[in-house]
Amino acid sequence: MTLNTPPVCDYTNSDYQASFWEHADRAYEDGAEAVALRRLLPARGTLLLELGAGAGRNTPRYAGYERIVLVDYSHTQLEQARARLGDSKRYIYVAADVYKLPFVDGLFDGATMIRTLHHMADAPLALAQARRVLAAPGIFILEYASKLNLKAIARYLLGKQKWNPFTREPVEFVELNFDFHPAAIREWLGKLGFKIERQLTVSHLRFPLFKRLLPLKLLVGLDALFSLTGNLWQLTPSVFVRATLPANNDTLAVLPGFFRCPACGGTDMQEKPSGIQCNSCRHHYPLENGIYDFRV
Repeated sequence: MTLNTPPVCDYTNSDYQASFWEHADRAYEDGAEAVALRRLLPARGTLLLELGAGAGRNTPRYAGYERIVLVDYSHTQLEQARARLGDSKRYIYVAADVYKLPFVDGLFDGATMIRTLHHMADAPLALAQARRVLAAPGIFILEYASKLNLKAIARYLLGKQKWNPFTREPVEFVELNFDFHPAAIREWLGKLGFKIERQLTVSHLRFPLFKRLLPLKLLVGLDALFSLTGNLWQLTPSVFVRATLPANNDTLAVLPGFFRCPACGGTDMQEKPSGIQCNSCRHHYPLENGIYDFRV
């Protein structure tokens, strides 16, 4: 039975990669995120799930993993990723709803969710799906937008902002764009069995004045230095977390136990030239332009 899930932020036909990253002044943010990922990623891994992969901006940074599954709700974003990365067997492109991930339990030994949670109307449910498909031990690298940042605190104290950055509930400042309290994130991860190993604060210098006055290399270097205080406080607009699952009897799934039907939850999936068919509910998921489409 198909379950009702929260609304999805859909970037179909969006020029997000070009307008937000390539043609805007965000080289500093991109560089700072690259540093955070280098610090948090393991040296090597087997199968990585990239949630909210978009056009594949970060995918080349996961060089230590043998295979990477790129997941995004937008088919057109994944088409851009495929054009960027190619058709290597190292990459699997999957259009899917993060609330209904089409993978069997315990499939991946690593997962990332960068600049994605802030679009989740039900963040705990999205995190629970990431937990479900991770094996233990497993590594989860999460980036989230923090409501407890210095700018928000200053605006609140000066009476220029109504919502309270110190309370734990998420704030939706634009439709399907949420900021979260660091304590709430830690609580949600803890309830799912994750152990937080490290936190890095990112984008300390996200101000137009700094970008105009300071060279890019210096901006990124200073941010990398300041981010080392992330375990002490999280007062920046972006926070990276490395969380792990303790070892238990989970094992990495092996093919053909890879996909799970998001409509009925069945795992009897048959691959055909046209896509994947669930033999339990007979639902067919097409393969178009090298991208599996599991959106239901």
